Amino acid sequence: MGELVPLATLPPDLDPFGRGSIVDQQREDQLVALASQGDSDALGDLLMHLAPQLRARLEPEIGQQYTSMINADDILQVTFLEAFLRFDRFEQRGAGAVLAWLTRIAQNNLRDAIRGLEAAKRPSPGKRVQSARSNDESYDGLVMALGATFSTPSVKAARHEAHRFLDEAIEALPEDYAVVIRAFDLDGASASDIATELGRSVGAVYMLRARAHESLRDAMGSETRYFSLGG
Repeated sequence: MGELVPLATLPPDLDPFGRGSIVDQQREDQLVALASQGDSDALGDLLMHLAPQLRARLEPEIGQQYTSMINADDILQVTFLEAFLRFDRFEQRGAGAVLAWLTRIAQNNLRDAIRGLEAAKRPSPGKRVQSARSNDESYDGLVMALGATFSTPSVKAARHEAHRFLDEAIEALPEDYAVVIRAFDLDGASASDIATELGRSVGAVYMLRARAHESLRDAMGSETRYFSLGG
């Protein structure tokens, strides 16, 4: 067994309990404080600082059967986009809190990718035959996919107003979210075709779609005159 090194001889910036550099933690705390005040550059630096640790956590969780359809880079990209959109909801609770928060988002993205890939293996009868669907039917299908219903299904004018609201909500999404919603949910394009268009993996398309749906549900929740969301 090697000799124990007295703590006094350790470099001053090294945490003896294996938690990494004290200087790194101080820098992370500074970046969190700046990012919380709306400094997007600081948030970008913070995410790049934590990216290697997050990647190391994710890669073992991607099952071998999915490695051709999901990669860690896609998960990180979608996770970091969500971090930029939702950092105002983050609560700092000490060392490691940001990494733990990002890990939860990333694991949720991975689950959504796997769920989408598995669902694609067993499409319901008639699903994805959208080329013959009318514009109204496409929007109705999107509302159903979001787990919602129209509040006034019998009033055609109100239905069109609801569709217009959805259009505006989609337009307000991040570009890749909007592309996926319009292509997959409204135009009936396949996940593989969308992946090629975006230069991403098929798994990333399902991650983007899930996060876009989440954003649309948030927007729809404030418009009860048009929609009723499920529990």
